[in-house]
Amino acid sequence: MSRVLNWFFRNRQTGEITIAQMPNPALWIVLVGCLVGWVWHPQGQDGVQLDCLVKASLFVFAVDEILRGVNPWRRCLGAAVLIYVVVTMV
Repeated sequence: MSRVLNWFFRNRQTGEITIAQMPNPALWIVLVGCLVGWVWHPQGQDGVQLDCLVKASLFVFAVDEILRGVNPWRRCLGAAVLIYVVVTMV
């Protein structure tokens, strides 16, 4: 079990265990967009545009993690976020 966990969480670039990282630009947009939505509560067209911006940024984040994640955990995280985005858009 130790070898599996080591393989799953080991950063392929640095050799360190990586579970979380500093947000990339797409995730910063998601965080700021969610904060703006939480504080401002935009209605109508503004709310739709903010929601589209957040979902598009989450999509970019997810695809980036799937393609360039530093370990299988980050790639699975990207896949889970991508599934969430697709399911909530349908």
